[in-house]
Amino acid sequence: MQFEPTYEEFPSLENDSLLDYSCMQRLGAKLGFVSGLINQGKAEAFGKTLWRACRGHSIVTHAELEGPLEDPETGEVIKWYVFLISFWGEQIGHKVKKICDCYHCHVYPYPNTAEERREIQEGLNTRIQDLYTVLHKTEDYLRQVLCKAAESVYSRVIQVKKMKAIYHMLNMCSFDVTNKCLIAEVWCPEADLHELRLALEEGSRQSGASIPSFMNTIPTKETPPTLIRTNKFTEGFQNIVDAYGVGSYREVNPALFTIITFPFLFAVMFGDLGHGFVMFLFALLLVLNEDHPRLSQSQEIVRMFFNGRYILLLMGLFSVYTGLIYNDCFSKSLNLFGSGWNVSAMYSSGHSPAEQRKMMLWNDSVIRHNRVLQLDPSVPGVFRGPYPLGIDPIWNLATNRLTFLNSFKMKMSVILGIIHMTFGVILGIFNHLHFRKKFNIYLVSIPELLFMLCIFGYLVFMIFYKWLVYSAETSRVAPSILIEFINMFLFPASDTGGLYPGQEHVQRLLLVITALSVPVLFLGKPLFLLWLHRGRSCFGVSRSGYTLVRKDSEEEVSLLGSQDIEEGNNQMEDGCREVTCEEFNFGEILMTQVIHSIEYCLGCISNTASYLRLWALSLAHAQLSDVLWAMLMRVGLRVDTTYGVLLLLPVIALFAVLTIFILLIMEGLSAFLHAIRLHCTRASHYCGLSRCGAQAPDAQAQRPWLTGPAAPRHVGSSRTGTRTRVPCIGRWTLNHCA
Repeated sequence: MQFEPTYEEFPSLENDSLLDYSCMQRLGAKLGFVSGLINQGKAEAFGKTLWRACRGHSIVTHAELEGPLEDPETGEVIKWYVFLISFWGEQIGHKVKKICDCYHCHVYPYPNTAEERREIQEGLNTRIQDLYTVLHKTEDYLRQVLCKAAESVYSRVIQVKKMKAIYHMLNMCSFDVTNKCLIAEVWCPEADLHELRLALEEGSRQSGASIPSFMNTIPTKETPPTLIRTNKFTEGFQNIVDAYGVGSYREVNPALFTIITFPFLFAVMFGDLGHGFVMFLFALLLVLNEDHPRLSQSQEIVRMFFNGRYILLLMGLFSVYTGLIYNDCFSKSLNLFGSGWNVSAMYSSGHSPAEQRKMMLWNDSVIRHNRVLQLDPSVPGVFRGPYPLGIDPIWNLATNRLTFLNSFKMKMSVILGIIHMTFGVILGIFNHLHFRKKFNIYLVSIPELLFMLCIFGYLVFMIFYKWLVYSAETSRVAPSILIEFINMFLFPASDTGGLYPGQEHVQRLLLVITALSVPVLFLGKPLFLLWLHRGRSCFGVSRSGYTLVRKDSEEEVSLLGSQDIEEGNNQMEDGCREVTCEEFNFGEILMTQVIHSIEYCLGCISNTASYLRLWALSLAHAQLSDVLWAMLMRVGLRVDTTYGVLLLLPVIALFAVLTIFILLIMEGLSAFLHAIRLHCTRASHYCGLSRCGAQAPDAQAQRPWLTGPAAPRHVGSSRTGTRTRVPCIGRWTLNHCA
């Protein structure tokens, strides 16, 4: 109707609308309309094509839709234009329709009269309103259904997981066509065999099976998989150990010792009372709210912190302890017990003239002309004794504070590293005793300990000897430990004095022991196994509950024979199968031992230097904390009291934010990764080349566990494993077994 004034060339007949189709017929014109939708990118070309093809005998009117619509053919959401084409004549109408088909337009019928158009529009509006009503009611109904289902969503998730676990276990069972039953071959700890039998009986009773399920123990020569039961406290530490490698069956589980050593080494690098207390409070908050469902189902980063909440708790607690030892709280020292140094004792007025001539004391002239004054502990009354706990707070004011702390932390890092690595070797001795590999103790562990202790253990001895023997009066004549340690290998011609009388003879004896332990470490074990092999053609060993044979280990073949020699028993127990002879490859055993020995000897040197990261990261953390205090808090505290309060609040807020993100998160993550690296060092000395990264046997992945949800964790074992066969009649019986 908006185009009525544009048709002035047509005469008015009986006041009818110019757009009325009957009026056009009276004028002899055949007016037609085509309406539809076209893609936004094709609208301009579509209009030009119509103008050229129809030679101007068509009028195109288009407008953009308010929102994008989905293309019914491609499913793509794009913008559309609605168009209306007015034309005269049938031939032009055919051209318009063909052009619309070429441009893939969606054409819709357009009535000729205004009344029909008005009726269709009213009908469409009514249908749209009805659809909106139906959609809103459907959304309300679905919202009510979902809210009601959300109340029991956790129980339903547990039910679904149980059903999936049941069918997963069913798929791992084998089907016996003859007896029409399912057979499950599983590894089960001996302590759980009684519970397994009760579970089978209870499952048969509740399912109403006519034939009850039963269990048979199968004698096997395979090595059982590794299992250690963990709880929410030990799970995180066990994961740290498993990240390096899963221990073999019935080996010593180092995760127990990692509970103490891991947070302690972390705290040595992160030693700060304030930062450790903040980390402890954060972990304590996670521990107290561990039953909250949102924490266990949150994002990956938050869930990672939540799973390691007990590790964070101990790391924060140990950091508080090392912060007390370093006497460091947000880069400031705490004077809890009073300093052991007395400044007034350095003044010359308090000493006799004889003491003044012997000692470098202070007077008014010295104080006036020197910017830096040095306290001499050899002066009576200056040093009154060590600080009761940690570093004396006076070192926080000293200009040589960094030099003193570097010397202390460097020696401490070496001492902790030697103790940590030696402890790993000692743990390996317990494995050899348990598996009755006494020859490994004499030919591997003892040479490794001698190599380690005769060189680096002697270095630790010199550190403690110098600390205990030399005092403040004799400190100027104390020799350098580094020079003495280097001279141990160079055999200098001139007499350097040394730390103690007879030092040269002791060092030569230690070097001789070290030189003799290397060939024993390289050749002792392979030659011993070769000697055993030539004396026997086949070896076997009897164990309670199972027979142990590792087909991928040449060492086991000779080990079996050595156990027979020690036990004096060559007979197999009843029910155990005979052990087949395996080919003895001396070259492979020799090459393996040589690689292990080279790795150990070089690793003792490199890993000892690697423990210096304890000193480096502790120094970096302390310096970053000091810089942050100097750049923020010191500036805010030095402002005039008039505006100091207004400036101090944003300064404290910025200091807290930077402390959390830089010193707690970034520095904490760095110290955490380095602590993992140092525990891998300990594990390499504990495991050796043949034990590193030991995975559970393939039988673990092929057979289900019937020992609860914690069973598939593959983490160590302290109980004898037994392989069992469980035939279950009917599906529901096995469900209760699982």
